Amino acid sequence: MVGAPNGGQRRARRPPEARSTRARATWLRDDVADRTRARTATLNQLLLASVVFALGALVAVGSFPGDPVLFFGGVVIVVVLTGATLVVPWNRLSYGWVAIVPAIDIVAITLMQLAAPGTAMGLLWIFPTTWLAAGFGLLGLFAVIVSITVVISVLTLVSAQQVTYLTFLLPLVLFAVAATSHLTARRSDAQRMLLAKQAQLLRRVLQSSRRQEQVVTEVLDAVDFGVVRIDGDGHVAVTNEAHGRLQQAMGVDDGEVPAFRDDGVTRLPHDELPVERALRGEAFDAQVVWFGEEPGPRKALSITTRRLIDPDGDDGGAVVISRDVTSELEALRARDELVASVSHELRTPLTSILGYLDLAIEDPDIPDHVRANLDIAERNAERLLRIVADILAASSSSSSSIEATMTAQALDARDIVRASGEALLPRASSRAVTIDTTGLEEAGAWADPLRLRQVVDNLVSNAIAYNKDGGTVFLGTTTDGTSTWILVRDTGIGISEADRSRLFQRFYKAGAERRSGTGLGLAITRDIVRAHGGEIGLHSAPGVGSTFIVKLPATAPGGTTS
Repeated sequence: MVGAPNGGQRRARRPPEARSTRARATWLRDDVADRTRARTATLNQLLLASVVFALGALVAVGSFPGDPVLFFGGVVIVVVLTGATLVVPWNRLSYGWVAIVPAIDIVAITLMQLAAPGTAMGLLWIFPTTWLAAGFGLLGLFAVIVSITVVISVLTLVSAQQVTYLTFLLPLVLFAVAATSHLTARRSDAQRMLLAKQAQLLRRVLQSSRRQEQVVTEVLDAVDFGVVRIDGDGHVAVTNEAHGRLQQAMGVDDGEVPAFRDDGVTRLPHDELPVERALRGEAFDAQVVWFGEEPGPRKALSITTRRLIDPDGDDGGAVVISRDVTSELEALRARDELVASVSHELRTPLTSILGYLDLAIEDPDIPDHVRANLDIAERNAERLLRIVADILAASSSSSSSIEATMTAQALDARDIVRASGEALLPRASSRAVTIDTTGLEEAGAWADPLRLRQVVDNLVSNAIAYNKDGGTVFLGTTTDGTSTWILVRDTGIGISEADRSRLFQRFYKAGAERRSGTGLGLAITRDIVRAHGGEIGLHSAPGVGSTFIVKLPATAPGGTTS
């Protein structure tokens, strides 16, 4: 962690507003508890009062085998106590004061039982005993046991009745009901505590999720590339501010903006738009799309899509990332135009130099040592002219310029590869490199022989240049009647993984061992192969060697074969 002490943890100090929030939350919980206490006292007392009132009404309209004065005295006590319960602000008193209400209820019910000893008035004790046992824990349960024992004993002595099993039945029932209420209350308290802890845990998780969401949102809004999150149903779930800025810069709000391929000229079909491809479930890297038409303002976006997998392993949608590469592409185009202009201007004087060198070499009066020097000058001038030609080819905006100068015909790729190997044999012999042509098979191809020879010469030259002294270059050709493959494999230094991804870029030279040349050969080779409708692949490992595989069509588009 940046800024954290070595080997320690830094405890974040709770801000004052957080402490006040916590105190306010504690006060709210206490206030809720107080309100619950008042509500419980009111409900319990109203329930007992309603039963006593109904019982009193029955006694008033019927015959009563007892002392009505003593009975209604107990009824009055219950009614008055109920009214007091409704008036007293229990949330302002200590919790123990509530126990006075069920204690007085026990006394009132005792008076009613004394008024008619032979009746079941004692069953009313269930209400206060349940209240005490459930609301005041073990202390309440103990108070119930003591009070019921004392009251039953006093009533037995006062009434002077014979002690039977019925005498013990009522207190046993009351004890059982009180114990059950106590256990039920404890279980309910435990469940409430568990629910409270779970609610607190959920609140912490929710707060953590909100903080993470805020951090992710801030990070997404801080980057300068657009991010769009598409869920599994195809709806846009998340976008960042950079995406909105790109949309505004392209004028999407004003209507549909035409889209073009990476050449900036070819109109991009609707089903090939990046968003449409993402909705179809495709994943792709760095698709360059130009938005807008000339001469108006245009934007070039490099768009990448990554698929997302949900925890069940199903498709969870995609993330579409768009980056503005307009300045980069315009800079590359300006560089290519400059290089093409300079290279074109260099060709005319170089051609003139080569012409005069030829005339000088053919002059019979030139001494041999001068002619040898002129031969060296001519070879270097020709090499310089080839470099200029490569730069001109590489500076073209697309492979269309190669296609315009290409004349394809039916040929045997084996002859092209064998001729290239024989022509480069002297260069290979100077480093004791062996050129193995045993893998050459008859392989018909539809290609331009001059352009194909340029491809093979470049690959074989590289295989010799970056081989080890005494190494081997393996050449091979094969076909299946539809496609033809040309293989060039060496036992050289190999290419690292980092260099392989950029090896076919123009002007790129991989590694310290590959600093010679212009860095255009492989880029031009790939353009020529693609212009033929083929592809070029590479397999390489550092210290082992490299293998280039060229795939070409074996027949013409109309089906002509060799």
